[in-house]
Amino acid sequence: MVFQPTYFSPIVQFRQFLNDSNPVFEVYDNYQKQTYRTRCTIYGANGKLSLNIPIKHTDGMHQLTRDTKIENAFTWQKNHFKSLENAYRSSPYFEFYEDDLRPLYETPVTYLLDFLFKTQDLSLEMLQMVVNYGKTTAYKKSYPSTTDYRFLANAKLKNNLPDLRYTQVFQDKHGFIPNLSILDLIFNEGPNAISLLQ
Repeated sequence: MVFQPTYFSPIVQFRQFLNDSNPVFEVYDNYQKQTYRTRCTIYGANGKLSLNIPIKHTDGMHQLTRDTKIENAFTWQKNHFKSLENAYRSSPYFEFYEDDLRPLYETPVTYLLDFLFKTQDLSLEMLQMVVNYGKTTAYKKSYPSTTDYRFLANAKLKNNLPDLRYTQVFQDKHGFIPNLSILDLIFNEGPNAISLLQ
């Protein structure tokens, strides 16, 4: 199956990725706004909260995702980590994973794609899973519908894939929010997240 690399992937995408025997990430497409490439959706005290990575935009032609640079003039990493702390400090497993997560938000990264793969690899590490994934070598407009899951990166599209149900920190206050970042599942379920994803 083919996927877009995303910022701490939404649960539905991460589940599809884990259950594929040969996952491949698209790295030769044009950068698109309004996607989970630059957006990580978490459950904050006031409900759904999007953490957005600022991007350096180029003039003129479209830029390839693999050439897209992060705008590090802002303190976005510090702000994102603080938001994660505020949202999940009272969750059962945040403190268990905090030391693994912190370095990701302390070291500036130039290219978006490098950061996205760091979040993918860290997610797998927190789940204690090893998944060998590939990367595309050229852009292909379409794949058979049974293998093309790139649409899951579009934050505005609804998908028909089943949601996972689990207890969330602020569920009593705002109800269950489906398809948040994989971090929401990890911080709330810890090692049990694996059995829910498979």
